[in-house]
Amino acid sequence: MYLIGLIIAIIAVDQWSKWAIKSTFNLYQSKPVIQDVFHLTYVTNDGMAFGLSLPGGKLVLLVLTLLLTGFIIGLLWKEREGHPFVKFGLALILSGAIGNLVDRIIYGKVVDFLDFMIGDFHWYIFNVADSAVTIGMTLFIYHSVILHKDDSKNNVLV
Repeated sequence: MYLIGLIIAIIAVDQWSKWAIKSTFNLYQSKPVIQDVFHLTYVTNDGMAFGLSLPGGKLVLLVLTLLLTGFIIGLLWKEREGHPFVKFGLALILSGAIGNLVDRIIYGKVVDFLDFMIGDFHWYIFNVADSAVTIGMTLFIYHSVILHKDDSKNNVLV
């Protein structure tokens, strides 16, 4: 039940933050929070992560996102008694996927605004949903690659 609360909270923060940016910024407007390190910059993305596009356009991306969201829901249900890293990871991935899916359904594109840079290095502009997906994938991969591997070593018969 706590995972449902986490998912709802992340979706709510994601949608509220996107609404706040759209309500107070013009498209492509940028305001430094920490000059030359972190800015709030309002952009939109009608493609996938990092602005990549998919053959077939927005409709194919929307259908794939819906299918993958359903798959993640099923996987989260299957892992409901699993390791906390897996459950939290999947919950974060799901909340991020739903947050961006809402944008795609309503607006046909995703609002991005978190803009980090260090010197000449400028990362892609992203949002709260993207952050949730990234953190969730990190937890899921950490469990799958590191913790699960350690479990396998402990279960080897000698």
